[in-house]
Amino acid sequence: MISLTDYSLCRVPQNRRLPFLSVALVHMGMLTALDQFMLGAVLGHAMTLTDAYIAIAIGSLIFGVVTLGLGLAGMREGLSGSLLARWCGFGRIGSALIGIVIAISLLGWFGVQNAVFAKGLNYALNDALGFKGAAILSGTAITLLVAYGFDALKVTAKLAVPIFIVVVGYISVTTLSGHNPIELFQRTPGGSAMSIGEGITMVVGGSIVAGLITPDMSRYCRNGKHVFWMTTLTIVVGEFIINGVAIMIARALNMSDVVTIMAQTAGGMGLVTVIFSTLRINDINLYSSSLGIANAVEMLVGKKIRYVWITLLIGFTGTAFSAMGILERFVDFLNFLGILFPPIIGIMLVDYYILRSHRDVLDATRLNHTLPDGAATPAIGWCAIVSWLTGSIVGFAVEAGVSSLNSLFAASALYWLINVALRAPKRRSQSFG
Repeated sequence: MISLTDYSLCRVPQNRRLPFLSVALVHMGMLTALDQFMLGAVLGHAMTLTDAYIAIAIGSLIFGVVTLGLGLAGMREGLSGSLLARWCGFGRIGSALIGIVIAISLLGWFGVQNAVFAKGLNYALNDALGFKGAAILSGTAITLLVAYGFDALKVTAKLAVPIFIVVVGYISVTTLSGHNPIELFQRTPGGSAMSIGEGITMVVGGSIVAGLITPDMSRYCRNGKHVFWMTTLTIVVGEFIINGVAIMIARALNMSDVVTIMAQTAGGMGLVTVIFSTLRINDINLYSSSLGIANAVEMLVGKKIRYVWITLLIGFTGTAFSAMGILERFVDFLNFLGILFPPIIGIMLVDYYILRSHRDVLDATRLNHTLPDGAATPAIGWCAIVSWLTGSIVGFAVEAGVSSLNSLFAASALYWLINVALRAPKRRSQSFG
């Protein structure tokens, strides 16, 4: 079983690498979840089938390329994503900032998933608590369980995935068996219209955090083929199967509300699936977010804060987000992630594969199973930070094209240009010397 906290500050040695399925199943689990079903339902309710599948295909291609590139780097170096960022442009402080941004995004996911949990709970109780009351109750309960430890969460995590797959399969058969595929294909979407570009950015936003932390898992892979097939299987299962089924169901039922879909088509088992799935996902969201902030605070200010207090603060903040209606901003949230995160990966890929700023020292230390020392590790990569912020601004400001691609290409190109410009005087002085 992979533990993301193992080898957190060092390389994973070759003799600790794992078989293909052990790593691939963990990676697939990130996109075999209720949030991907939610994404597919939104796409199916707002787009034609052709446009929805085009959005999935292009969004998956973007996710696949950047994830494969970062995953191969993680496999080669045996390093997690946050450690890799230190020598891929961002430096020690920059990588800590990335960890904080990831933690904040997971906080947002906690709020979204808790809102789904609360909606299911309130539905089951016939609106006895009201949505806000259910959101406060569920969020507080999950936060306390994660903060103080509760072995039952491990049981729900093991049960959640198989139950989710079984229920989705059951809903698919019962819902789609009575519909003509041609009629579903031709049916006009019932929701607010969405462009292909917006759909692509949503698909990227729904998976890009998984892409950024892929080195956390690929560092356990034994070779590049394992990374390639792990990425491919994750895309096929998460994007095309889970999303594809949700698109068809949303069109058949003319709705995008996953709680209503689950409850109306699978009854009590559907609501149990919603609750178990959100328990599993929010357990991971809250735990990873707390660890990320704890590590960042220690690196930035040199102080250790108790894990329990950070977890309580994050959990209660996420609970407040869900009670205030973050689920209603689900589309905006995915668009935000789809613009903010691609520049980070683009900068890391440009630095690692094209500029190769620290490849020599990484290669040398890899042979000794060590890490570059402090003198070889920049404190903060200002070029990367400026390029990241600029790329994100371009993604948010430019309406033409695909926002996620705009931010990705703008940040990557700017980072390359700045570094080439800074290196030119050094080369001239060396040539004259």
